[in-house]
Amino acid sequence: MSAPLPLSSFPLQTHNSFGIVAKAHTLVRVAHEADVQAVLADPALAARPKFVLGGGSNIVLTGDVKPLVLKVEVMGRRLIHETPKAWIVEAGAGENWHAVVAWTLAQGWPGLENLALIPGSVGASPVQNIGAYGVELQDRFESLHAIDLVTGQAFTLNAAQCAFGYRDSVFKHTAGQDGDFGLAGRALITRVRFRLPKPWKAVLGYADLERKRADTGIDQPDAQQIFDWVCAIRRAKLPDPATLGNAGSFFKNPTVSPDQCADIIAREPGIVHYPMPNGDIKLAAGWLIDACGWKGKSIGNAGVYDKQALVLVNRGGAANPVTGGEVMTLARAIQTSVYERFGIRLEPEPVVV
Repeated sequence: MSAPLPLSSFPLQTHNSFGIVAKAHTLVRVAHEADVQAVLADPALAARPKFVLGGGSNIVLTGDVKPLVLKVEVMGRRLIHETPKAWIVEAGAGENWHAVVAWTLAQGWPGLENLALIPGSVGASPVQNIGAYGVELQDRFESLHAIDLVTGQAFTLNAAQCAFGYRDSVFKHTAGQDGDFGLAGRALITRVRFRLPKPWKAVLGYADLERKRADTGIDQPDAQQIFDWVCAIRRAKLPDPATLGNAGSFFKNPTVSPDQCADIIAREPGIVHYPMPNGDIKLAAGWLIDACGWKGKSIGNAGVYDKQALVLVNRGGAANPVTGGEVMTLARAIQTSVYERFGIRLEPEPVVV
């Protein structure tokens, strides 16, 4: 079994949604599980540190990537089986997330519509536990297949084993960190399975969706209608990475205790906040950033999107693109402003490489 041909000095500008210029010292395309095992069987490649690259929609490259880049391109979509309670659907980790959402609806298998138009690949979805408009990946997750990058062994994880949290999973923690089991840098996800429940129920309640319901007069939308609404809402708020480089929401929405929230409301009555099932309060990071005056501002070619302060963008375009250093300088300046005003530390969502 021979490893796929390694590619040297591989340009990554079109493989990260910010459009940052950087190169992989060495890159291997992974189209099949056997490609990973072949890499690990090659002494020259097996010994190198490794970096798994999916759609590149959640990374900030601060320079050329020295570890061996494993570019995940495992494709395929299929219905595994159907029960009276659910459709179990599988997609390759290299598939485009939004395309899979649209495909499931076209097949008559609703359930992912609230997660439409989230950028990135299927393989990245459980790592980040992506979520939007009242639905998180963990709500529709069945299992995943992955390969251990140390032993080469294939393994399967269920939802409990993935340890999902808010924009969090076992794949974002290293082994032994806080005494926990972790798979950061250790696993390459190859396929993900989704459980799409029957009977289907619309997930509404978010203000933007309620406004769409009121504006259209459609009181009981079907899944396709919710998909269309979500796409319209996201396109109105968020820039298309194909035309304005970005990594989507750059910061996590912070959570605080009810007492902390009450203290902030006393000083900032207009703060946008949402109660959580566990009693904590989620604050809108975009509102915090906007309140500090950052919307539309720039540092070098890194800017804060003028329609949504939660999104940092590449104002230099492809010809004079932003650098990872500029992005992180802007991010740190925003974090400082928010902390000084609100006493809240914003945590970035993207992986900084």
